[in-house]
Amino acid sequence: MIQAKIVGAGGYGGVGLIEFLLRHPEVNIACLVAKDDVNIPITQIYPHLTGHMDQTVLSPDDPRAQGDFDVVFFSTPDKVGMRLAAAERAKGAKLIDFSGDFRFPNEKDYAEYARRINLDPVHAAPELLPESVYGLPELGLSSYNDANIVGNPGCFAVSVLLGFAPALHAGIVDPAHLIADCKTAVSGAGKKPNPLFHFPARHDHMNAYRLTGHQHVCEVEQNLSRISGKNAMLTFTAQVVPTTRGILSCLYGRLDAGISRESLVERYREYYAEAPFVHVFDRSAATGLGTAHVRGSNACHLIVDADERTGTLRVISHIDNLVKGQAGSAVQNMNLLFGFPETMGLDLPGAYP
Repeated sequence: MIQAKIVGAGGYGGVGLIEFLLRHPEVNIACLVAKDDVNIPITQIYPHLTGHMDQTVLSPDDPRAQGDFDVVFFSTPDKVGMRLAAAERAKGAKLIDFSGDFRFPNEKDYAEYARRINLDPVHAAPELLPESVYGLPELGLSSYNDANIVGNPGCFAVSVLLGFAPALHAGIVDPAHLIADCKTAVSGAGKKPNPLFHFPARHDHMNAYRLTGHQHVCEVEQNLSRISGKNAMLTFTAQVVPTTRGILSCLYGRLDAGISRESLVERYREYYAEAPFVHVFDRSAATGLGTAHVRGSNACHLIVDADERTGTLRVISHIDNLVKGQAGSAVQNMNLLFGFPETMGLDLPGAYP
């Protein structure tokens, strides 16, 4: 049984990891670490874990947090994982980082990402980038055989990449003119209080944000370019809607002439035939299918359609931003790093309604 440490255990990503790893037959949660809520039981932060997990949250410098672990999850902001990664790797741990620290294969690509969100463009552990992979296995771009670090994908990136990948792989959509219109739930902003995200500000209110550039655009364009072999360009609009969890992305692109909706759906189903968490639907599902049907699950539901009148690809992508967009993908990546079945601990439906 592998021993796991969760850094950032007090946030939504951390508690999501706890929920899934408690179900995992090959993992023992050995250590919970956080900067806040230190030296109290995790059940005092999250009472729903009562009877399942009663560990005390440790500070990062607590001696009990300095032991040897098989896997360390960094559910932390940018720049935290890269500063701590070398010490954990020296002790033999494999790492899964939730931020942008290890989503990019080299220093140049990382610097472009960092500049877009006003971070220091210098990577603190460039020597570790060659042993890292981008953690969206459905794209088929990463080999986990020699990897020791996984850059867990961004939540919007998961939704958008899974929606566009089959069409770009088939070369039937123009990669230079892609549009993503994405709605996210309030939990995407994280747990820390924010004047723009407390109840009066969010109830019965929707708005767009970061029109000057969202941090996930870099990783989306880079990976779509790898898939298509051409330079991908994305117009991306993020919006917050007054729900707790979920992402709905409406994706559009210019289809090649003569592509029917039936052939498009078939291409998507073939592309994801071996992907256990991606489910493809045709336009007949659009009346009822939505984010409630992926809530609490590691699934991505795609409604695939072609507007034959205008020659436009239209894909509606649904994920749970806290699961497939965060903790679920992390557990899926851990399974692949350690040679477990990809679905282990995750092959469960969500909660409905």
